[in-house]
Amino acid sequence: MKKSEASIYEQFRRTHPRSDALFGQAKAAIAGGLTHDIRHLHPFPIYVDRAGGSRKWDVDGHELIDYWMGHGALILGHNYPTIQQAIAEQLGRGTHYGACHELEIRWAEQVLKLNPWIDRVRFVGSGTEATLLAIRLARAATGRDKIVKFEGHFHGWHDYAAAAIRPPFDRPASAGVPQSVLDGILICPPNDWDAFVTLVSGRDDIGGVILEPAGGSCGTIPVDHSFLRQLREFTRARGIVLIFDEVISGFRLAPGGAQQRYGIYADLTTLAKILAGGLPGGAVVGSAPLMDQLVFRDDQTWNREERVWHAGTFNANPLSAAAGLATLPLLADGHVQNKAERAGQALRNGINDVIAQLGVDACVYGESSIINLFLQPRRHGLVLDQPACQPDHHLLMDHPNQEAYHRMRCALILHGVDFPLFHGWVSAAHSNEDIEKTILAFEAALRLMQNESAL
Repeated sequence: MKKSEASIYEQFRRTHPRSDALFGQAKAAIAGGLTHDIRHLHPFPIYVDRAGGSRKWDVDGHELIDYWMGHGALILGHNYPTIQQAIAEQLGRGTHYGACHELEIRWAEQVLKLNPWIDRVRFVGSGTEATLLAIRLARAATGRDKIVKFEGHFHGWHDYAAAAIRPPFDRPASAGVPQSVLDGILICPPNDWDAFVTLVSGRDDIGGVILEPAGGSCGTIPVDHSFLRQLREFTRARGIVLIFDEVISGFRLAPGGAQQRYGIYADLTTLAKILAGGLPGGAVVGSAPLMDQLVFRDDQTWNREERVWHAGTFNANPLSAAAGLATLPLLADGHVQNKAERAGQALRNGINDVIAQLGVDACVYGESSIINLFLQPRRHGLVLDQPACQPDHHLLMDHPNQEAYHRMRCALILHGVDFPLFHGWVSAAHSNEDIEKTILAFEAALRLMQNESAL
């Protein structure tokens, strides 16, 4: 980099003074200055003022093509008119009745329509709550306490899910997680059938197995479909509850999520994000025998000792129900998913072409409308551009060059694109022009990274 040229961070600070000031203000009022860990950014996060379609505008007046898309919740884009109208109409009728309402029934019926292999729906407040309830249901149904989780698979931020998210996998992702909780989780490498059989052989205490069927950590670890099929057969034969976490892939990979796309079906499924049309909301869905553990009976012994207890102030609240009910019918024929997937494939191809032209050590990959970014794969000995390869998941989940990702995101923002550090989501609102501009932004950002010897 020439001495006269400002660094990426210098340019970022100069062009985002309002965001810089707001982060300073936030740190005095909000713990850590953030409300979600993934929004952490060096030297400071951007603050957004408004959004629409594929774009958002930050408080410093910059227009950005957005690939956060509500952390994957907005497959239709920001402020989709049908959803906005449904929310506005419901807002005038009330935000929280503290009572049952018709919308929650119609919302559940839409979920069943798009997932015809399931029998029941139970709404919760988020994806984290969904996986927590699914684990409880599995334990209650089997009378067994242990749950198998796979390294690198993400299931929210509760204590049971904090195990084996990132290397070193033998330690939880957070302080404050009791060892007694961790003892209830059995950890297995992903896509490794021999390791799984070795882990579970001779045990009669396994109640459930949970994983992301579309690949660990938003597809960062690609899925092995043969492993999924073996897992389905094994758990069914042993009476173990198979839980698919489709918080990310649900309604995105197909109207019925990864299960419809792959033709492999779990006993319980967790849903969120797209489910609620961009508002808070999640669900556990599954077979009647498992889900009916939540049913009240006239038998008080059942109600107190055997029934699975579940509450939640904002479960299926009228606003989220209205947004979800407006969203799901628009996804039923698969057109939205196909449009987003085509845009996602064009973006992956275009960025990888730029990477090849520039000769930088980087790669993008993913399935459907999900874009995973990996910087310096060759330095790690990774091969990511061959669909059949199964790279070492320890390397995929280990990002020792964190600084490079932060610098890369800032460089992209400087060129009109906001792309998360590791993976982004394409929506049906992203146009061909958006994709073309994004590819050019990646080229400019990668050149800046090269100039600073960051890649």
